[in-house]
Amino acid sequence: MAEAASKARDCRVRLITFRCMVSSQHDAVHRIFRQEPDLLARLVPETGVKFPEYSSIEPLDTDLTELRPLERRVDSFFRVRTAGDEGGFLLAVESQTKPDPDKHNSWTYYLAHMYAKYRLPPILVVVCRDKKTAAWAEEPICIGRHFHTSMKVFPLVLGPNGVPPITDPEEAAKDLALTTFSVLVNGPTWTGRNSWRPVWTKVRPAITGGN
Repeated sequence: MAEAASKARDCRVRLITFRCMVSSQHDAVHRIFRQEPDLLARLVPETGVKFPEYSSIEPLDTDLTELRPLERRVDSFFRVRTAGDEGGFLLAVESQTKPDPDKHNSWTYYLAHMYAKYRLPPILVVVCRDKKTAAWAEEPICIGRHFHTSMKVFPLVLGPNGVPPITDPEEAAKDLALTTFSVLVNGPTWTGRNSWRPVWTKVRPAITGGN
């Protein structure tokens, strides 16, 4: 009986530890973007889309809740101001750890609400840490029936397929924000962990909040 209770406690401790770790990694991704929004301009081309010339990228309030009792909160939210394009456009950044069909409802709502509220075209960027989730997130979201599509959403995905691991400490030092992001999205898939220990030493404060 005591042994079973001990195993149950150990299981709960591991579960809590895992949840804290996932939460920490999730927060680290968006902390990087909020501290250095220009990183998005360097990362988006990795999805195959050319990022336009811009004058600034400004963080916006992530709370998309309406007056109705329905809370919708995007992970990170930015306004990109571009030269010769009045108003620029919006970037919504979401982190995704596993395929979740319910996210299709949330993401289409986010984009429609952003467009209605700001009168600016929104673009969705999804950050994934494994190839399976990245492949799922890349699939277009179609709203309609076989005879007509009312809306189609094409997320841009940043993950292990598009963001290469950085293992050279000299290369890592040139762009710590990009290196930190690379560690976050490639960490679970790297096999030669000894090769990136010097890189980890450089970026650890950004991921752990200085601890």
